[in-house]
Amino acid sequence: MADTVDVDLLARLQPLKSLGSEGLRLLLPLCRTHAFARATDPFRATNNWSTQVVYLLRGQLWVKMPDGAARVLVGGHDLATAPLARGGKVPSAGKAITDVELLSLEEDSLDIVVTWNQLVTSSEGEHRSADQTDWSMMSGMLALENLTVGSFASLPPANIQSLLAKFRRVPVKRGQIIVKQGDPGDYYYLIERGRCKVSRLVAGSPVQLAELKEGDAFGEEALVADTVRNASVTMNTDGMLLCLSKQDFNQLLLAPLLQRVTGVEGERRVAAGAIWIDVRFPAEYQSDGYPGAINIPLNDIRQASAALDPARNYIVYCQTGRRSSAAAFLLSQRGLHAALLDGGMRAHAGAKEAVE
Repeated sequence: MADTVDVDLLARLQPLKSLGSEGLRLLLPLCRTHAFARATDPFRATNNWSTQVVYLLRGQLWVKMPDGAARVLVGGHDLATAPLARGGKVPSAGKAITDVELLSLEEDSLDIVVTWNQLVTSSEGEHRSADQTDWSMMSGMLALENLTVGSFASLPPANIQSLLAKFRRVPVKRGQIIVKQGDPGDYYYLIERGRCKVSRLVAGSPVQLAELKEGDAFGEEALVADTVRNASVTMNTDGMLLCLSKQDFNQLLLAPLLQRVTGVEGERRVAAGAIWIDVRFPAEYQSDGYPGAINIPLNDIRQASAALDPARNYIVYCQTGRRSSAAAFLLSQRGLHAALLDGGMRAHAGAKEAVE
């Protein structure tokens, strides 16, 4: 992001100005500036503008639009407040009359931020009970990485408004145990404010696995796998949590994020370059793991996800689909392309036997 791009500059551009100062601050990390010398054509350069929203910030630029209209634009003036390029529509020709500077934003990421901002803004005018969150103040939840990469980036827009209404705020104290290892899963949690630690009993002694901060989520594994909590979460500070019931979690988050594939489709994708991930214990994997699979046990999936290639596709499996459903959700939640082998190895083997 260039030092010259700030909220005041973005507030002069259409339709960005409608977002307000908080929405514009979310956009700042998305902004990229591009300098072009006098007499060059910015749209015949090496930049790929097809997925970008592009504005003229500074200088004078002659452009010929896709509809054939030609015009001279001056950065900072009214005609230059609208995008030069958007939705794949790029000027068919251009020439910098002076040195110019363009601003670009990834269109999909911009659309996600705009969608959330508009829904949050509309919810502010509705009656809100004391235990409902004020999403306009939820800086951690509405951080750019959560909206454009994490679990919320893949949500259908229709689910967003429902989520805003379903989360409930719960004040918590330092030292308070939020979930306890061995208890049934009942809620999905987002940290609005504060920090907490994740620990697991190993040989009777607690071992800390991670520390979570504002904007982080926890509690999804037991809900996805429909099993008990595999770790405890304790507050390190006072704070505020956002809670989503198991039913709402399954309907609004799990269903749209968890992509299921049959064994035949999984094999087809692997043949095309996808990678199997076996989330069983190493002894199970060594016994009958799929050829070419990598073994990442479910309890290691959070830490190992950072080493996976976000450009690759992954097919996650276990014996029955229970452990792998939790792993696939966790990977998808982190912006990775992960699908679940529906029914696990057992269903895939059964389907093969039926065909044979």
